[in-house]
Amino acid sequence: MTHYKKKPINTAVILALLTMSQQSLAQEQDETETSAKDALVEQILVVGTKKAGGESVQESEVAISAFGEDLIDAYQIRNVSDLSFKTPNVQLDEIGTTKGTANFSVRGLGVNSSIPSIDPAVGVFVDGVYLGVNAGVVFDTFDLASVEVLRGPQGVLFGRNVTGGAVLLNTGNPTDYLYVKTKFAVESGLRGTGPNYYATGVVSGRLSDNYKGKIGVYYNNDRGWHENLFDGSNFGLSRTSLVRGALEYDGSDWFGLLGKLEFGDSSGDGPAAQSHQNGSGVNSFATNILMDPTQTFDRDTFDFAVNTRGFQETEWVNFSLKAEFDVDFGDGTVTNIFGYRDYLQLAFSDIDGSIVQVFDAAFNVEQDQFSNELRYNGRFLDDRLDVTAGIFYFTQDLIYEEQRRVGGTPARFDGGGTIDHETFGIFASFDYAITDQFSFNLGMRYSDETKEANIAQVEMAADNSPCFIFSGSSGDRQCSLNPFEPFETSNVSPKIGFGYEALDNLRFYGSWSRAFRAGGFNLRNTENPNSPVFFGPGPFEDERVDSFEVGLKSEPVDGARLNVSVFYNELDNLQREVNVAGGTAVVLQVITNAADAEIYGIESDFQWPITDDFFLNGSVGYIESDLTDVTLNLTAASGAELGDATGADDLALDLPRLSPLTASLGFTYFKEFGDNLLTVNANYSHRDQTPFTDNNLGFINAQDRFDVSLGLDFGASGLNLTLYGKNLTNEVLHGGDTQLSNGTFSPLSKGRVFGLELNYEL
Repeated sequence: MTHYKKKPINTAVILALLTMSQQSLAQEQDETETSAKDALVEQILVVGTKKAGGESVQESEVAISAFGEDLIDAYQIRNVSDLSFKTPNVQLDEIGTTKGTANFSVRGLGVNSSIPSIDPAVGVFVDGVYLGVNAGVVFDTFDLASVEVLRGPQGVLFGRNVTGGAVLLNTGNPTDYLYVKTKFAVESGLRGTGPNYYATGVVSGRLSDNYKGKIGVYYNNDRGWHENLFDGSNFGLSRTSLVRGALEYDGSDWFGLLGKLEFGDSSGDGPAAQSHQNGSGVNSFATNILMDPTQTFDRDTFDFAVNTRGFQETEWVNFSLKAEFDVDFGDGTVTNIFGYRDYLQLAFSDIDGSIVQVFDAAFNVEQDQFSNELRYNGRFLDDRLDVTAGIFYFTQDLIYEEQRRVGGTPARFDGGGTIDHETFGIFASFDYAITDQFSFNLGMRYSDETKEANIAQVEMAADNSPCFIFSGSSGDRQCSLNPFEPFETSNVSPKIGFGYEALDNLRFYGSWSRAFRAGGFNLRNTENPNSPVFFGPGPFEDERVDSFEVGLKSEPVDGARLNVSVFYNELDNLQREVNVAGGTAVVLQVITNAADAEIYGIESDFQWPITDDFFLNGSVGYIESDLTDVTLNLTAASGAELGDATGADDLALDLPRLSPLTASLGFTYFKEFGDNLLTVNANYSHRDQTPFTDNNLGFINAQDRFDVSLGLDFGASGLNLTLYGKNLTNEVLHGGDTQLSNGTFSPLSKGRVFGLELNYEL
């Protein structure tokens, strides 16, 4: 395992932001705060359609679930994964191998690995900036103005790697008035393990006639929800701190500028790895260690025991700069969004999930990215034609280093690689209102992408000496990196759609669209090159999705919403991250274009005011999939058996992370006591069992969860006290279920949690 010096946070920048926040305290508040009740009734403006000034969620011709700031607070949303059980056909889970790594899936399209060179099927955008890797996505979030979950391919407006959908995280902007908000919370599983503390603060306001600013700080100290049965210790300890600042110029009638800067770091334990073993016999690893029969753990419990605690250390810097200016052409708006991200993670995990040294691994990731999108939105022909067009550029440098320790000696297997990645896109979308009721949409995006890779095979060193990839790592030798021919691809993503407003409160829409998930390289290359079947680290080709969708959006009565969509997707050149036990270093993960498939389903979400103070909400999604062609033996028990598909057994497999049924039902009740307001939230959600591996041997448990909260707002004092419980049914959720020679690697998420939260808002 290697380390290198952390990058220091620029304290001068932080001090400048703190000074800005102190100046904002002198400003007067001149607007009225909203509440969760207001948020339920009012329409949320979404930015996912890239219309200037946003667009009402009910008027957008796309399946989308949107959550405003007040609802996020009311639901105690700590990270984006908390929304997994509130939206149909959506799984926003993290893999668990390394903290914060997303394996999001929407409508059955997602990824199933912690390998950072695998592009997502569900793109994540923070303040309009695309995150180029899945790593570092599921860390704690705060000060969110809104979250938007777009379901279905979004290739025209968002480009590649949004074949399943897109998740948009929009952080809060500086306010015109003095705004102060602090939050303190403590959570516990009430099971003898440590509590979990949160403290956040935001100060925002006008600094001068032309400028307004914001400063936010976040601190989380988690003393561990789990218990390690190996030594009885609390497990899952972590600390996360974050500083976020924003500065906005609005001194012009036609020009605006908004910059946001974020520094964050997190450190703590490795994964709570449960192994679902046979509990008998001798494993097949190099030193033939006798496994302890007591290490068989039921996947419906939180029992686990590991001899290696592991760790994760993560640092990141995010910066975005958004410029908007009005132009006479089409009474339009030009928007430019520049983004930068620097991400570093060092992690060490007990993969075998046992009390003996069998398989541990270090995963080190460094990523730097730059992006820029310049777009125009305007209206022509007496406002009947709405035009959105732009160009996009993205580049990132990715370094990945993996070090495996196998057996009791232990033997070393080191490898990894680097990728230089560059993407260019140009897009246009036209919405034309043929009549006052009927509109037509036509869109297209051209994308061009290049990836240059240098990859070292994960292999055992003859002298058991470490090799390194990071230039700053410590080690005796540089890993042998093999250059590959650049992966170059270009494609066109079109869309044709319509909208029909039958009534003022009833809109139908439909579309056909095509989107692509990028091909590339596998930086976790564990194959034996002398094997009779050798796929190598790539490149594998783009994955293509053709999507057909029709839907309706309605508001039957004031405050009510009922939305329904039906979809059918055809998938060509489907990328599969095939997990096979064994290989040169315990587990083999082959990535290749292995199948064609079709996915079809229906989904609906609703909100209904039973009275002025009692709201029902819910969702339901049903989805099916069929493999129509398979070119790889997905049921193989070893790498040598991968070869060609065997036929019916492969075609009968289900797609990973596709739950046939997802559903939720909840209510929100408000009761006024003078100037005080009582808010009660309750939500039940269900998600079917889903396969994790392509051979369907690994799977994720079905989930039946129940969340409740009781909040009391003390009116003009600005105080709010909330008591809440999450996952009261104590459902066991694993991030994955990787098949190993002696069992599985199945990282555990938290179970039942109770919390008390105090908010103060000025």
